[in-house]
Amino acid sequence: MRTKLYINGEWVDGIGTIAVHDPSDGSIIAEVALAGDAECEAAVAAADAAAVSWAKTAPRFRSEILRKAFEIMTAENEAIATLISRENGKAMPDARGEAAYAAEFFRWFAEETVRTPGDFRKSPSGDKRILVTHQPIGLSILITPWNFPAGMATRKIGPAVAAGCTMILKPATETPLTAMYIVDVMERAGLPKGVLNLILPEKSGPAISKMLHDDRVMNLSFTGSTEVGRIILKEAADKVIRCSMELGGNAQVIVHDDADLAITIPQLLLAKMRNGGAACTAANRIFVQRPIADKFIAELTKSMSAFVVGRGTDAGITLGASVSLKERNKIAEIVDESVAAGGKVQVGGVKPEGEGAFYPATVLTVDKDNPILNHEIFGPVAPVVIFDTDEEGIAWANDTDFGLISYVFSGNLTRALRTAEAMESGMVAINKGVISDPAAPFGGVKQSGLGREGGFDGIHEFLQTKYIALEI
Repeated sequence: MRTKLYINGEWVDGIGTIAVHDPSDGSIIAEVALAGDAECEAAVAAADAAAVSWAKTAPRFRSEILRKAFEIMTAENEAIATLISRENGKAMPDARGEAAYAAEFFRWFAEETVRTPGDFRKSPSGDKRILVTHQPIGLSILITPWNFPAGMATRKIGPAVAAGCTMILKPATETPLTAMYIVDVMERAGLPKGVLNLILPEKSGPAISKMLHDDRVMNLSFTGSTEVGRIILKEAADKVIRCSMELGGNAQVIVHDDADLAITIPQLLLAKMRNGGAACTAANRIFVQRPIADKFIAELTKSMSAFVVGRGTDAGITLGASVSLKERNKIAEIVDESVAAGGKVQVGGVKPEGEGAFYPATVLTVDKDNPILNHEIFGPVAPVVIFDTDEEGIAWANDTDFGLISYVFSGNLTRALRTAEAMESGMVAINKGVISDPAAPFGGVKQSGLGREGGFDGIHEFLQTKYIALEI
């Protein structure tokens, strides 16, 4: 288990340590190193020193490193999943799925490394040739959250390596061990020193601000809350740092009255309960058309009642702990506020006694103005609202500042597509609960972010376009 900072190809101590806890019982898993100003500066200097030579490496060389990293992660899936579950709290089925998903980003971008397209054509006036090429944007800051500590790291490291950028990874303090494991994987895969550095600043805000005001830093890739994203965007504006921001979501679900519940309920459970609901793609606002509402609520309640709560690494557990007591208590407060405003608990809704950051799978029926609909719950809570007409359901669903993903369930493809096109979100799932895929562009609209990760778009977040005019 790596517990130190990684700077210029070396695992080094910092100015102190911080404890990483198992949220299932509060026990300390490890003490990890914290970075001070000197360590942060050393990371920037190392990444800057490696930038020119790394940018010039052959695409095939970078591709082979990513492919090797994929193979290592695939072989070590169980070890990675266990570490994810211990520091994050999620159940092992979720953790294994994340470990495999994270590895796939290395495989996808290994393939994309050698296929970055350019353009060569005659100008309309005929006076020149237009040559368009893409070059690495340069030193990139990568900031990842606690909810998917492996997946969010590889989703950024993969395209940065593919593009030829050097980088500094700043993981969440709640879940740094998984990120350190992945950095170790990259080292074993042959990544040259200085290309990837990992820091865990003692004071994250000031440290990130200082880096964003450093002339050597060119790019930022951030995944986290919209509130923090707004602050970072303001900081980045001073030096016009290019930003890709995957921010908060408050996903809407439209269940039309012709939906097949045998399909809808299992898929909705995936959309709601993946990672215990701690996902920006989690189905947080479920709008169900009145003719099938009673049956839907009954079946959803029955299915949610079947989740087994406990320590994520224990056999048979399907719902683990939240990442911390603080996060669990936020969930409980949101539910209590909803009930006080008229929400009706169908199952769950009571904070457990005893140790561990646990909260039960919960179903609520609420009105369209219930305050829970304004929260990105980040927990196993499913609020259900009943609507009448298609137009009403769509209007209520779109009444949010967020627009990451929407879910639409209907037995009529034309109706489903019509609703999907009306959804104000960057992604829409039709009759499906999980659509995240390394080969697909992931990102939102409105206050859910800027740019895209994954797919053909992902590598371009780390490239800049250069136009060269050729006289003929």
